Amino acid sequence: MADDLANSAPSALIDARIAALADWRGATLAHVRALIRQADPDVVEEWKWRGVPVWSHAGIICTGETYKGAVKLTFMKGASLEDPTKLFNASLDGNARRAIDIHEGEALDGPAFITLIQAAVALNMTKRVPKTS
Repeated sequence: MADDLANSAPSALIDARIAALADWRGATLAHVRALIRQADPDVVEEWKWRGVPVWSHAGIICTGETYKGAVKLTFMKGASLEDPTKLFNASLDGNARRAIDIHEGEALDGPAFITLIQAAVALNMTKRVPKTS
């Protein structure tokens, strides 16, 4: 079974991670994933660094790590994003990354999160350097 998972598509690996987390963390990761897909129907799901779900569009948007006490969504370029509703609550001191830690019983502001995802995609798109001939 482990070999089968190792050769699976990233979306299937994320499905398996959600299923394996048969508690609030799995439900939270599934909810966040649905919001990301709603915000950007063209998002690409990846599986990196030995088991971290990653969502990308013209570059990494965010990662979805799960810990015993939190689901952590790390935005690679979060420091460059507007966050008027103060979703970012972790990794606030870095020059590039920002994170959202969601703990058991906490609700994520869905519309604000969708706006943040869309802003991250827009930022990734503006940072692309076109190839010159």
